[in-house]
Amino acid sequence: MTNSGQEKLKKVRKAPKPAAQCWNPEKMIDTLMKDKKSVDRNWSETELSSLVDKLMNNYETFGGMDHLEGKDLPSKEAIIEILQDLLAVFFPGYLGKNEITKANIRYFLGNTLASVQTRLTVEIEKSLKYICRKVKECPHDVCRSRAEVVVKELLEKIPELRAIVSGDIEAAYNGDPAAVSTEEVIISYPCLLAITTYRIAHELYLRGIPLIPRIMSEHVHSLTGIDIHPGARIGKNFFIDHGTGVVVGETAEIGDNVKIYQGVTLGALSFPKDEKGAIIRGTKRHPTVGNNVVIYSGATLLGPDAIVGDNVVIGGNVWITSQVAPGTRITIAPPELKYRKNGKC
Repeated sequence: MTNSGQEKLKKVRKAPKPAAQCWNPEKMIDTLMKDKKSVDRNWSETELSSLVDKLMNNYETFGGMDHLEGKDLPSKEAIIEILQDLLAVFFPGYLGKNEITKANIRYFLGNTLASVQTRLTVEIEKSLKYICRKVKECPHDVCRSRAEVVVKELLEKIPELRAIVSGDIEAAYNGDPAAVSTEEVIISYPCLLAITTYRIAHELYLRGIPLIPRIMSEHVHSLTGIDIHPGARIGKNFFIDHGTGVVVGETAEIGDNVKIYQGVTLGALSFPKDEKGAIIRGTKRHPTVGNNVVIYSGATLLGPDAIVGDNVVIGGNVWITSQVAPGTRITIAPPELKYRKNGKC
């Protein structure tokens, strides 16, 4: 933001706020009856041009919020569509718009994968160019070549990823007594959507692809309430029960056969900063969780020193910032409850 932009922002903050219109029926009717304001029927012809000029000036003053020309930036909408096609490949007949049969599945797979290969290569190339040109001009074809390699590797990884996701499905079915069938898990469980998307996005993250892994993970975050950073390392047979409010940070590590409940946070305790006060990126900031661990709802594990051993059970609302020995069960003391009846304890 320019200096003039900062000055204008100060003026905006100091400007008086209009009186709020409370959504009370009587007040609203009173406002409707007394408010004599009206809009000129020719407003779009007489004043819209002035508004356009103001917005153009606003783009100049408050830079960084627009990306004109659309150059070297992946399309969020295209990435979401590609993700949906990949999920349909993972779960044919369950997800996707087409009816899949044994007779047409080969055609479906060939057609869908070819389309994904073409479209994802374009988006990854744009993502790489976006980063590459921030550093220096690079050879014209290097980003395209790398994009083609990454897409090929991702598509060839799908059989292995499906085998891992199969374990996640079994973990959900075996870990939730309310689950009627694995079909129900696949069709309806938000955790499976979040975990499968994470496993796809993680492969792109490992290959250094910018932007796209976060577009995928944050899209599913908005749908499920489950926030798994694509940089996290998660083992086999992973289950998130209920899911809403779960946060798994970028450098978190989770072993095999782990089950966590809603509201669990594997977050950072603090952010190390350099001598200028800027956050130091790329360091280990999040907890490590071993194998065969259960973490109940509302538990908060923060920082790299929160290392949880194998076969641990962590109770609800527990706060952990240090090491937990294998085989430990951790709970907090029940709070003191006070009951009142007719104003008396």
